[in-house]
Amino acid sequence: MATHFWKIYYFSQMISIVLIGSGNVAQHLIKAFAKSDTAEVIQVFSRNKEAISHLISESKIISDSSQYKVADIYIMAVSDNAIATVSDELPFKDKLVVHTSGSIAKDDLSETNRRGVFYPLQTFSKSKEVDFKTIPFCLEAENETDYELLEKVAQSISDKTFNINSEQRRALHVAAVFVNNFVNHLYQIGNDICLENNIPFEILQPLIQETAHKIESLSPKEAQTGPAKRNDTLTINSHLSFLSDPNQKEIYKILTKSIIDNGKKL
Repeated sequence: MATHFWKIYYFSQMISIVLIGSGNVAQHLIKAFAKSDTAEVIQVFSRNKEAISHLISESKIISDSSQYKVADIYIMAVSDNAIATVSDELPFKDKLVVHTSGSIAKDDLSETNRRGVFYPLQTFSKSKEVDFKTIPFCLEAENETDYELLEKVAQSISDKTFNINSEQRRALHVAAVFVNNFVNHLYQIGNDICLENNIPFEILQPLIQETAHKIESLSPKEAQTGPAKRNDTLTINSHLSFLSDPNQKEIYKILTKSIIDNGKKL
């Protein structure tokens, strides 16, 4: 019963956050938490103060690890290859420390502190604003109380939270590379083909948007159309003859074969 009342008291207070990092994710989180009435960024650790001085008071930015404030949660928004090293170097113990990576396991964090994951599944660019309310947060923690705190923090800026373990998150990250990074590269190829033939790329934008909207009501397999889906070899061969770039031709062949083979599955 005492634990129950402690949770009610604890979660009714403003949750204090220290952000570690100043890259794309950190900058977007600073802006998102600035609008929250539940969680507050009380400090940011950054080697490059200029990168975030326009987002938060300079009095809250530190570059000396001996100056860390006591906080409810420490969110590491650093590059994947720096996560283990940075967590090992934290000068405190038994605090909740989480990272924002899609591919690094929770257990890669130092055992000195309580470990967790606070992964926003979205692509971030400094120049492009995002609506955090629509961003799914994949959460993981070592105990129920820490998970509840993580969930409270995530829900203060997003409407979508999921309990996802490290192996599931690894699968999600791979899937995200296919649906985001690879698809964006295909946009680039389409743009290049348009430019080479004096065609405005904007002509393709309604098609791109409809393709994305369609999978909100259909599965990707049900939404698939095109010559590979129909096994239209005449059109496929015509396209291959048209493409002069060897890399574009190879990608076309690989994706065409994958679509055809997928159509043969029960």
